Parts: sequence; C-alpha cells; structure tokens
Amino acid sequence: MTVALDRPPATRRQLGLEVALVLLLSLGQSAVYSVVSLVAKLTASKPLSQQTATLNPSQSPRPYLDLTYQLLGIGFALVPVLLAVYLLSRDRLDPARTLGVDFRRPAGDTGWGIALAAAIGLPGLLLVYEAAQLGLNAQIVPAALQPVWWAVPVLILSAMQNAVLEEMIVVGYLTTRLRQLGWRLGYVVAASAVLRGSYHLYQGFGAFVGNAVMGVVFALFFLRKGRVMPLIVAHTLLDVVAFVGYTLLPKEWLSWL
Repeated sequence: MTVALDRPPATRRQLGLEVALVLLLSLGQSAVYSVVSLVAKLTASKPLSQQTATLNPSQSPRPYLDLTYQLLGIGFALVPVLLAVYLLSRDRLDPARTLGVDFRRPAGDTGWGIALAAAIGLPGLLLVYEAAQLGLNAQIVPAALQPVWWAVPVLILSAMQNAVLEEMIVVGYLTTRLRQLGWRLGYVVAASAVLRGSYHLYQGFGAFVGNAVMGVVFALFFLRKGRVMPLIVAHTLLDVVAFVGYTLLPKEWLSWL
C-alpha cells in the first residue's frame, strides 16, 4: 500500500534552523575558522602584512596522493550545494528555475559573467594592493601546488568549485530563504555580503571589505535578474585568472606585482 505524504510548508522556525545548519556545514563554518585564523595572525610576532594566506596548498609531497586529496576536497566541498538544492526541491521549488542555474541563456549568462568579472576584478586588485600597503592584509598566495602536470586542471576545478559553492549557497540559497523568512531586501543583501566577507577574513581586512563589496553587487544582481549562473561564470573567471596566472607567470613578474 502506498501512503501519500502531503508535507506542510515549513514554519519560520524550521526555515531559520535549516539555514543555520546549511551554513554551519559550509561557508558559515569557514567564516568561524577564518575569524580564528585572523586573530591568530594578529596576535603573532610578525605584522599581518608579513604573513601569508595560501589558498590552494599542496596536501602531500607525494604527487598522486596530493592529487587524490585535491579531488576529494573539491568533491566533498560541493555536498552542501547538493543539500541546499535538495531542501529547495523538497519544498516544491524548482532549484534550476528558482536560482537561475539552468542552461536556457548561455550567451546572456556568459556575457553578464564576463562583464561582472571585469567590473569586480580590477577594483579588487587595487583594493588588495592598497590594503597590503596599509598593513591590513596578509600576502596572498593563490596557489602553492607542486609543479606537476595536473596542477593547472586542478586549479581550474578548484576555481569552479569555489564559484559554485559560494554563489549557490551565499547568493542563491541564502537570499531565497531569507526572503521566505520575510527579511527586508537591505538586510538580505547585507547578510549575504557580510557572510562572503567573513569567510575571507583569514586573508586580512582588505579581503573582507573587497569580498563584502563583491557580495553586495552579486546579491543585488541576483535579486534583479534572478539568475546565479552569471555569478558562477564571473567568479570562475576571477579565480582561474588568480590561481592559474599565479602558477604560470614568471616568478620575477610575481615579485614585481
């Protein structure tokens, strides 16, 4: 015998608890560790500007074991995205349409993604430079993998993983749930932006400000256009340029930059 289960709409308390759990399993957890990391840097013997923040470190001196760790890390990092998609679909929302992550508008999504990356990229570099000059940021090392054949493909996958995780959770999922909870749009944008800045605090105060500004722009874009896909494109482009560029550029160029 088949029993039909008609699940009632989630209450505000249930939605709030759900959001808290999803964030604590993903980028909210990263924000907490990032705050602790910043405190550790600020209380160290060296100034913040003389310390480093490494984004893609090697996990093992054994190349193929390192590759295994890198791929496992990328894969498991996307599990919270699957959880968020499941939770939205359980509430009879179509995640592809609700979040705008389908492939109905490839040209438009790509065009907007390139435009957003260009608009965010150069000002972001200038902000990081100024923060470094003021001693408000650590020295950022975008990639520290061994010089092996799989380094660039893994860095591209890492960039894509970052983009999917952050834009799906911090913009698409969080914005959708906070609006369901009745939050005002200004508070929704602020929450998304502060969260994005918070899990970058391990890099320093400049990284917090720059990513929070990026969070405001991306949240407003999603609220207006209803699509996460251009944000994923933009974020992927930014990270690929940073990760792969750092890996492939001559070291003398990097020291000058």
